[in-house]
Amino acid sequence: MQHRLRIDGLSFNVLDEGAGEPVLLVHGFPDDHTVWRHQVAALVAAGYRVIAPDNRGCGETDMAARTRDYLLPRLVADLVGVLDALGIARVKLVGHDWGAVIAWAFAARHPERVERYAALSVGHAAAYAAGPLEQKLKGWYVLMFQLRGLAEWLIKARDWSFFRRFTDDHAEFPGWVAKLGRKGRLTAGINYYRANIGILLRPARTKVTVPVLGIYSDGDRYLAEAQMRDSAAYVDAPFRFERINGAGHWLQIDAPDQVNALLLDFLGKDPDQ
Repeated sequence: MQHRLRIDGLSFNVLDEGAGEPVLLVHGFPDDHTVWRHQVAALVAAGYRVIAPDNRGCGETDMAARTRDYLLPRLVADLVGVLDALGIARVKLVGHDWGAVIAWAFAARHPERVERYAALSVGHAAAYAAGPLEQKLKGWYVLMFQLRGLAEWLIKARDWSFFRRFTDDHAEFPGWVAKLGRKGRLTAGINYYRANIGILLRPARTKVTVPVLGIYSDGDRYLAEAQMRDSAAYVDAPFRFERINGAGHWLQIDAPDQVNALLLDFLGKDPDQ
């Protein structure tokens, strides 16, 4: 089932499938909710209700007008709005890429609404900012994305050839280009980086107080393992680290069976484990 929910003046597209305990899946850039298709099927089959919104500016959700409309507090408020509109008090939470950044902040600010949290690829913002030289080098594109207009031109140039190389010609590439090629959509996606550059460089060190599973893939071109491992310092609850070998950044697509097994094991734990 697809919902159209009105939140903060924007129309959000939200997938709502299954019945049972709710699991909220939060995607990143340059994706929409369809990046979770393998997880949605597995979670619904396991008896969960799955909620997967298209974040603001992504997929079939409206774009916001200004760069500052993509500030992290508003992105967190979007998740609150989705849950409130659906009458859901508490969820098991899963985030990837920018969705993980948002979900870390959501879990820290609204622990009463999160039973447990599985972070894919991206660790706590403070661990990311304090990461080693490897992370600084892997994250070069964050600074490039600040170049308004130039970044968009470079990404689209020569039939998106830079973006093809940047994403390692991933199987999702044609779908990304089709969606980001719509008017304003690429800028909307990059605005996550522009609005929140200060948060990425000087993040809050607020600890998460719910159990966390951090899943890292050794083929990630954009993130170092340390920023996920070191996130344990910002979790005042059980923290479990798992590495998936042979998968790239989009591990939920590259290694769905392994990701699903880890998620089903973690999400099925008792609340205090």
